[in-house]
Amino acid sequence: MKTVEEIVGKILDIPPAKVTNNTKPENTPSWDSFNGLALVTELEKNFKVVFSIEEVVAVHKVGDIKKALRKRGVKV
Repeated sequence: MKTVEEIVGKILDIPPAKVTNNTKPENTPSWDSFNGLALVTELEKNFKVVFSIEEVVAVHKVGDIKKALRKRGVKV
């Protein structure tokens, strides 16, 4: 299983070591709407979860992704 940082790095084409809880669209030029959807798909596949539309809309940064995963019992 990949880490959140590895998935975000792969989708957004940035080194996983540069991905922090504060990585967000405003400070990551490659985080556009298309890559946002790709990120959701890859996270769901990797962690075997399904996010609701409300959860997807509530994500504003990587820390929010981790919070949503923890809510579903995933250790991140």
